[in-house]
Amino acid sequence: MGLWQLLMRLPHCLGASGPPRRLWWSPSLGNISSVGSWRGQPSKCLAYWNQVVSEAEKIVGYPTSFMSLRCLLSDELSNIAMQVRKLVGTQHPLLTTARGFVQDSRNNLQLRGLVVLLISKAAGPSSVNDSCQNYDMVSGIYSCQRSLAEITELIHTALLVHRGIVNLNELQSSDGPLKDMHFGNKIAILSGDFLLANACNGLALLQNTKVVELLASALMDLVQGVYHENSTSAKENYITNDIGISAWKERAFLSHGALLAKSCQAAMELANHDAEVQDMAFQYGKHMAMSHKINSDLQPFIKEKTSDSTTFNLNSAPVVLHQEFLGRDLWIKQIGEAQEKGRLDYAKLRETIKAGKGVTSAIDLCRYHGNKALEALESFPPSEARSALENIVFAVTRFS
Repeated sequence: MGLWQLLMRLPHCLGASGPPRRLWWSPSLGNISSVGSWRGQPSKCLAYWNQVVSEAEKIVGYPTSFMSLRCLLSDELSNIAMQVRKLVGTQHPLLTTARGFVQDSRNNLQLRGLVVLLISKAAGPSSVNDSCQNYDMVSGIYSCQRSLAEITELIHTALLVHRGIVNLNELQSSDGPLKDMHFGNKIAILSGDFLLANACNGLALLQNTKVVELLASALMDLVQGVYHENSTSAKENYITNDIGISAWKERAFLSHGALLAKSCQAAMELANHDAEVQDMAFQYGKHMAMSHKINSDLQPFIKEKTSDSTTFNLNSAPVVLHQEFLGRDLWIKQIGEAQEKGRLDYAKLRETIKAGKGVTSAIDLCRYHGNKALEALESFPPSEARSALENIVFAVTRFS
């Protein structure tokens, strides 16, 4: 049985099992849950988002959700999938990740690759350097740029898999047998490393040292960003450190913006565009990713229906802004008032935050980054690809 068939069977086997609460790679600022970051939004926003993605995929030539099938259908990963099946019935978060790969009904999983393809088509071939003429071009996109889009998604997917590694030192009896978690960690490490190895091999085949340097630095940024997340979440039971929104944006860029920004820049480098075009592509990727990240952070505060038991990240943009307006002392006091029997009442704290300025300020910040992304697109000639990139920004900054 191939990997695709195995993955298609996973969602039916997962049931209601949830991942343990303690992860070595913390899910604090998006990641696994980002696959469903639009869940619970007003239906018209979700429909608009799906329409935008669907139309964009037609422009680049084929659905980006099939971009990585060459890797996913390989014999090596099929063997890994056979091992993943052994985790069915356990609470290891790798199962949640696998389910997200198949049930990506919100079209978020392949967003990075889609943006890389769109901006490649929007820029077109270089007008001053035709050294790319040896590459095949399909739907206005060079084959090397399509390979880059696949590499970007492989790196992102590998990070999602690695973030599901459980910290075995913090397990409780309710999390299930230790041997299941230990085995799941081995599979998560193996499969994530396999995806990264394929990405590195693909980078080498591009035979462009600057592109290799850009993607290697993006991977370094990702690791550094996750380190900052973990160093913060490991203290004070996930209570935020005393940081302002400027520091938060720097960390969010490392963990959520660097890969897309540098991939967009690398796509321009592969087409031999000049430094100015490369910088505009970088700026679009950076600000679009930041806008998407803030939108994801806002979801627990703007959903029409939110369960009282739903948690949210205390290092997310609305909370950091709320703390910045309120002051550290009052914020700690509100945290204390929301504690009941040693447990944090997220429903009560959510209402407190919504009553402040943090949520509206986060919406403004999301739209600010969206406008910066649109400004970067002005340097590209009008086209359906550019319009699709603009529509993605409009969808990410839409809250009604």
